[in-house]
Amino acid sequence: MGEAGHEAAVEQFRVSVVGSGNWGSVAAKLVASNTIGHPFFHDEVRMWVFEEVLPCGEKLSDAINRTNENVKYLNGVKLGKNVVADPDLENAVREANMLVFVTPHQFMEGICKRLGGKIRSDAEGISLIKGMEVKKEGPCMISKLITDMLGINCCVLMGANIANEARIAFEKFSEATIGYKHSKEVAQRWAKLFSQSYFLVSAVQDIEGVELCGTLKNVVAIAAGLVDGLDMGNNTKAAIMRIGLREMRALSKRLFSSVKDSTFFESCGVADVITTCLGGRNRRVAEAFARTGGKKSFNELEEELLQGQKLQGVSTAKEVYDVLSHRGWQGLFPLLTTVHKICIGLLPPSAIVEYSEHAPNFSLFEGSAECY
Repeated sequence: MGEAGHEAAVEQFRVSVVGSGNWGSVAAKLVASNTIGHPFFHDEVRMWVFEEVLPCGEKLSDAINRTNENVKYLNGVKLGKNVVADPDLENAVREANMLVFVTPHQFMEGICKRLGGKIRSDAEGISLIKGMEVKKEGPCMISKLITDMLGINCCVLMGANIANEARIAFEKFSEATIGYKHSKEVAQRWAKLFSQSYFLVSAVQDIEGVELCGTLKNVVAIAAGLVDGLDMGNNTKAAIMRIGLREMRALSKRLFSSVKDSTFFESCGVADVITTCLGGRNRRVAEAFARTGGKKSFNELEEELLQGQKLQGVSTAKEVYDVLSHRGWQGLFPLLTTVHKICIGLLPPSAIVEYSEHAPNFSLFEGSAECY
């Protein structure tokens, strides 16, 4: 490449991270360590911060920029001198053409509405968000929501990478899977941006499969937490994890004919189910819910236990149930159905193991799929 082409590449890729919670801060740290000094990326990484006032009276964005740490959501971890916290959403993304979305999924539609017409025409997106929107016509994955509302291509990154428990922030080995629809070149660029010696990233051409793995595993994690809270032991928990993975795969293939079996053996599949069912906020809060006998709601326990972080599993369980009930599939997916009913108090926590006598015959639709 000549000098002119090299200079164009330097200006080509500017990165912004939309979100600054625990995982958002880890994502900013990962990409910032790769952008600095790299010929393909501009050094600075803007990170949009939903502004909060800390107990000391300082604004969170000011504290991040002063200390180079997210003192609320990732205390003790330096993000990189090239990370700039910005509480102004439009300003944070204005110059970027690589947009990393990592917020609670229930906020994304509102964020996209605010960003409509405010981003670069050559922007690419990647979603680290685990969840879905449910419309009248069926489920809408967050990557598709971003694509439809912002008019940009959007890949996904999912995997066995719970931000605290896997200790990615402290550079302990982990891995992730990028799902893409069309361009392998774009997926490889995202892999270059996220990859570290301690964080291995692979890419597969199965965006729906990768994203559904990251979404549905949070519902399975609630089931695993209920088992822990009821002191049922590891054999029961292993069975719940296996049944959960089977329902994840069956539902994904019913929703999207393009979903590949092999995706469920990637980091985003079985590995993410394992780590989320062993640790993570959904498992933790579900365990507490079961120990109270369901007397404290998930909302109350979220407030008590998560210090401002948001559960994904409970809202995802409802969204999944809406899809199942609309299609009349509840009987085919008893675990996913039961989790939602426990979350809203229609069934006791102990029901998590009482549905098994009604287990469906998965061979009826093993190879079938139905698209919305």
